[in-house]
Amino acid sequence: MFKWNGKSLKIGNAVIRVPVIQGGMGIGISLASLASAVANEGGVGVLSSAGLGMIAENARQTVRSRIEALRRQIRRARKMTGGVLGVNIMVALSNFEDMVKTSIEEGIDIIFSGAGLPLNLPAFLREGCKTSLVPIVSSAKAVRLIAKWWRDKHRYTPDAIVVEGPLAGGHLGFKKSQIDDPAFALEKLVKDVLGEVRAIEDETGRRVPVIAAGGIYTGGDIRRFLGMGVSGVQMATRFVATEECDADRNFKQAYLNCRKEDIGIIESPVGMPGRVIVNDFVRGIRAGEKVPRACPYHCISTCRQGESPYCIAAALINAYRGRFTNGFAFIGANGYRVDRIVTVSELFRALEKEYSDEPT
Repeated sequence: MFKWNGKSLKIGNAVIRVPVIQGGMGIGISLASLASAVANEGGVGVLSSAGLGMIAENARQTVRSRIEALRRQIRRARKMTGGVLGVNIMVALSNFEDMVKTSIEEGIDIIFSGAGLPLNLPAFLREGCKTSLVPIVSSAKAVRLIAKWWRDKHRYTPDAIVVEGPLAGGHLGFKKSQIDDPAFALEKLVKDVLGEVRAIEDETGRRVPVIAAGGIYTGGDIRRFLGMGVSGVQMATRFVATEECDADRNFKQAYLNCRKEDIGIIESPVGMPGRVIVNDFVRGIRAGEKVPRACPYHCISTCRQGESPYCIAAALINAYRGRFTNGFAFIGANGYRVDRIVTVSELFRALEKEYSDEPT
């Protein structure tokens, strides 16, 4: 564990020495190996619940298999670290409730939840539970709605807020026309969310840390956003190119090979745009060469199964296994900057150096 000279972060009962949250990446990209390594460095290691139970070869697709897969990952991570661990659970998951209950039963420190409004998330907490609840949002309006609903229906205040901008990888909470619009830049969103959160803090008397996410890549970015008033940052893309990342080596190599012009936006079957590395499979989708197939997973409640020319889960599972003939990798807008694979420890040391360097 290295020495961090910046500010720490507190979310609920969890004291996070380094205010860096490793974003949850499905399917199979951020599991116990990556999450525990990040937690050991003083950040928050986050497991993704998306696709668990699907990634084993010939896996049986049952509710029980997905629950047990998450339980195994949490327990495995706990054996590898005494640090802070989280689980990312998308609201759009067809088994959202099961994933939340299982995470709480296993004593996870933090649940991060987006891809929809997690309005009923506090309903799953039980007396004495120490799990913190953190919504992932893309607007101040969403913060306002969630906070009011939680206060009125559950007498609960968010333990923190993650505001994710349009430069993130994977599924984006924006219309395609908004992605490159300066009005939706992360800096603007952060300012708006901070204003909304201050009002919530005044009403409740509770501190609500704001965490910036989406396109944050260097320690200099961390310094800049902390200077804007956020309490921490969430980063995902840069953690893919680590030895501990749970993806296949070919997945990581796709990041190393990626050029800026290789990154593009697709329309996902789940009804959201997504940022990916454009390859032959993606080009085939765009050219209309793919045809809808029967859905083998039924994992996302918003998925347009009968209309989509491909299965998003199958494509991401293939990518996780390094098989890009029938799959693609999600990536953040700065992913083309990845030039080597390092250990998580080396990455944290690089972030510290970048954070400490004088602005140019």
